[in-house]
Amino acid sequence: MKNNYIIKISLVVIASATMAACSKKYLKPDPLSFYEPETTFSTRSGLDAAIGMCDKHLRSYWSYITTRDISVPINTEYMLSDMAVSGKTDDGNIFADVASRLTPTDGMYTNDVNMLSFFWGETYNGIKYANTITSFIDKVPGLDEATKREYIGRAYFHRSFRYLALCFQFNNVPLITQIPSTPKQNYKSTSREAILAMITKNMEDAVQWVPDQSSMSYIGMINKGACRQLLIKCYLATGQWDKAIAQADSLINNSGYSLMTSTFGTFESPLEGTWHITRNVIWDLHRPVNKCIMTNKEAILAMPNRDNTDAAIKMRTMRNWGPMWNISTLVSPGGKFMQCYASSSNSYRANLDYNSALGRGIAMISPTYFAQHDLWNVNGINDAGDLRHNSSVGNWARMDSMKYNDPSDALYFGKNLRLYNGTKLLCSDTIRNWFDWPHYKVFVNDPDHIGNAASNNNRGGAADWYCYRLAETYLLRAEAEFYKGNIGAAVADVNIVRQRAKCQQLYTTITIGDIANERARELWMEEWRHMELSRMSYSLALSGKPDEWGNTYNVNTLSDNNYWYQRIQHYSNYYNKNKVTVKGRSYTIAPHNIYWPIPQSAIDANLYGKLRQNPGYNGYGQNVEMWTKWEDAVNDETKN
Repeated sequence: MKNNYIIKISLVVIASATMAACSKKYLKPDPLSFYEPETTFSTRSGLDAAIGMCDKHLRSYWSYITTRDISVPINTEYMLSDMAVSGKTDDGNIFADVASRLTPTDGMYTNDVNMLSFFWGETYNGIKYANTITSFIDKVPGLDEATKREYIGRAYFHRSFRYLALCFQFNNVPLITQIPSTPKQNYKSTSREAILAMITKNMEDAVQWVPDQSSMSYIGMINKGACRQLLIKCYLATGQWDKAIAQADSLINNSGYSLMTSTFGTFESPLEGTWHITRNVIWDLHRPVNKCIMTNKEAILAMPNRDNTDAAIKMRTMRNWGPMWNISTLVSPGGKFMQCYASSSNSYRANLDYNSALGRGIAMISPTYFAQHDLWNVNGINDAGDLRHNSSVGNWARMDSMKYNDPSDALYFGKNLRLYNGTKLLCSDTIRNWFDWPHYKVFVNDPDHIGNAASNNNRGGAADWYCYRLAETYLLRAEAEFYKGNIGAAVADVNIVRQRAKCQQLYTTITIGDIANERARELWMEEWRHMELSRMSYSLALSGKPDEWGNTYNVNTLSDNNYWYQRIQHYSNYYNKNKVTVKGRSYTIAPHNIYWPIPQSAIDANLYGKLRQNPGYNGYGQNVEMWTKWEDAVNDETKN
């Protein structure tokens, strides 16, 4: 395998209406608008361009930046979970009161933070790009059958990845598998069960047709391992536990992947004098420069995204997920606030340059107390050895590890930050300005800031990111073993992940909550947290197994009660306590919010058909007809 990256994507011009560049105009949601002028693919380069667009589009969920350069779509997945909430507390229109605000006509896109509309419009755009390949591949002459299947298998991955997300974000949705030759405005919803059946079949084919990474020229292309990982999730979503375990066995034992257990690659450190990193495997594993290298045997599917390339998009991880520490609402006992040094270069101190070492965060989302603290308790003990939560090696950043850096603060300059001075609270907005965070995940060098210490804009540059890692495979297999009742096997898989992180506390028995918790520890800002908890809610109901509180669930009544909601009620210190922001807005959420509303704009655009709205939202009707077999939905696509 060549040590190459899919970084420079040379797109041939197929037709601007069919394959637009990945610009902000291109990313504008266009729900259910699938009519495009027919495009003839006459060369293999056209197919490569389509695959390249699919790959680039996949990365946009993590890297797309709004017009104000402050938010990314993945934030939405976390602020509607047990792990975080919207952090833009200075905005009186903050998306906090989810139970009331989230409707088919409101709450789908607010304040640059909530981007639910992106997950509808852009996910269907991604499906369109995949369908372009399957719809036109037979028009490309000279392709043998194996080559055709390889392209189709990759297209199946992209389409199935997106439909799996839609099924657990929006529930029953329109199934579209073709590029229509004429406008179609009479779609019906297709049941989630039918869509899951189709994508499972598609991914079974893709696993057979797509080659292993070891036989491919580039890192970052959809490979057999990625197809297996997605197929495991499809099997979990359809209750096929044994098949999920078999696919996980193949990935873990026979596919050339392995967990990284020692340091490797390039040691990329922040400003050493300000923030010391004791080199460790977790730090190296999450350095962008190490994610797409041949020696990284854990990466199943990484998404190349390098600065100074035509495909690069800024990640802005530090800006989005770090606390807003440079603000007058967070002061020392002497009344001084932390400096970025941008406006007063004569006060610069290299050993107190937190802008360079940690980034200048603005907390577009804010982690829950659970995510910061309680999550890390195992066997009733805070596991101090866990490298993912270890502040002594520098991986985990704590507010009280920072030091006041304003030289005019005579009594407190160079002393550690504190939240209280006696009984006086020194931070008036602890939601946005005071929390701990996983620095090893967030830190991404910003080339616009490097070499310019006076800059206050260390926001995070472009960075390679993970889509799938082998650590998740172990946790997926643990989940399947749990549903089967094989608790010992599930314990072993979770403990393997914990042992790699140098945890001192290991499990001796396990619940579904322990598996969900380990996913949160290991896959912060990699997994789609809301979607995966929604999927786990469905799988748990299929299994009949109880959650950690003894509850069991019914797949037909998940809008009334579900595991996703129970986790938020038990673990979130915002939604479960109706915490109020500095602008007087309360955090609320309801059981039916496990499924997001079908946008009214999509319903209205579908003039001659009716889409089924989800329970709990205006327009819901249980008797709205939908397809229950995917074959029927596909056959209907050619009818006007």
